[in-house]
Amino acid sequence: MKLHPVEKQEGEGGSGLQGLYAKVRSETDMLAAGLSDADTTVQSMEDASPAKWHMAHVSWFFEEIILKPHLPGYREFNERFSFLFNSYYDAVGARQPRPKRGMLTRPSLQLVTEYRQYVDDHMNRLFALVPASDVAALIELGLNHEQQHQELLLTDILHLFAQNPLKPAFRDPGPLAYEPGRALASGYTSFDGGVLQFGAGKGSGFSFDCESPRAEQLVQPFSLANGLVTGGDWIAFIADGGYENSLLWLSDGWAMCESLGWQAPLYWEQRGDTWWTMTLRGMQPVDVDAPVCHVSYYEADAYAAWAGKRLPNEFELELAARDQPVEGNFASSGRLRPAPVYAREDGGVAGIYGNVWQWTTSSFAPYRGYKPNEGVVGEYNGKFMSGQQVLRGGSCATPEGHIRPTYRNFWHPEKRWQFTGLRLAEDY
Repeated sequence: MKLHPVEKQEGEGGSGLQGLYAKVRSETDMLAAGLSDADTTVQSMEDASPAKWHMAHVSWFFEEIILKPHLPGYREFNERFSFLFNSYYDAVGARQPRPKRGMLTRPSLQLVTEYRQYVDDHMNRLFALVPASDVAALIELGLNHEQQHQELLLTDILHLFAQNPLKPAFRDPGPLAYEPGRALASGYTSFDGGVLQFGAGKGSGFSFDCESPRAEQLVQPFSLANGLVTGGDWIAFIADGGYENSLLWLSDGWAMCESLGWQAPLYWEQRGDTWWTMTLRGMQPVDVDAPVCHVSYYEADAYAAWAGKRLPNEFELELAARDQPVEGNFASSGRLRPAPVYAREDGGVAGIYGNVWQWTTSSFAPYRGYKPNEGVVGEYNGKFMSGQQVLRGGSCATPEGHIRPTYRNFWHPEKRWQFTGLRLAEDY
């Protein structure tokens, strides 16, 4: 969350920061379109949040962090919302316990929608005043924050619908497009490594504070798989006893595998000789050519051991991503599940962005010289730098335009409900 100054924008048109604000906010509304009040209220597990809570929380962020301190005369929509929709900002005050967000049957979805409109109306008043560069930087942070919650809304809805015996589809479960005759990405690309610069630099546009400061890192020579591990690859791992061989697993991972009875990725179930999986388009056969997803770090590491390879570290993935266009299968494609990664004409690393977040061996820790931002937003990332692994690349649920080569996502190693997969690496 590097708060770079943002150029002041004028006018009420669809360009500049105000136009971006309108675009991001409308994208959240479009994701929620078609969901019932019940759909948006239920919390399927402690890690997930109701869609209605996501919609209100991102509005609370604009209200609490931007409107209250920076729009003269602003009055809260409802003073009790500060308690209901604060997430983890201790500096702001008390909040509804995370495991009990699903108890918020009130306010209704309609009232949350009115809250969103109220915040939007007042943000437009703030734009009319031409906010100073430091306030504009906070607005940009708020928009990136909302995009993160757009992805969480999708992952949480998938988990919720997967608990329903009807296995409802979030979007029409129509046929998925394929490109017959195209070869999947295969083989490895070698990188010489060296002492190189990594992280977000000044003047490079928006970034979160955990992506900086930019500094030198030593990377040993390595080779990176051109494609991602696929559903077909994973079926072979299962068939070869991958979930039964403790020698492949980290100790904590094996304990988790045994205690929770893992036998396949989250949402997978076997019907006869065919594996099926729950998706945002309902139950569908596992796509053997598309990247496997909904696997934990522990499963990814066990697969790498089974394959005689290893997982990459975050700097290896950043090195492979930095010179590639930020293109891929993002949420805007409408597919809402991973797509096959086809070989590039030059035979290089493919599918570095989109499809699935790629696990790395890197712990989520501060870069040397890291300093959190001052004030409430200093709680955004730094307080979570313990016990989590870095992921790179984005997923099929990530909003287009949200990702970049330096982006660091992070999750606990046992988590599986996010769109997480893997790419292999090896030393040379």
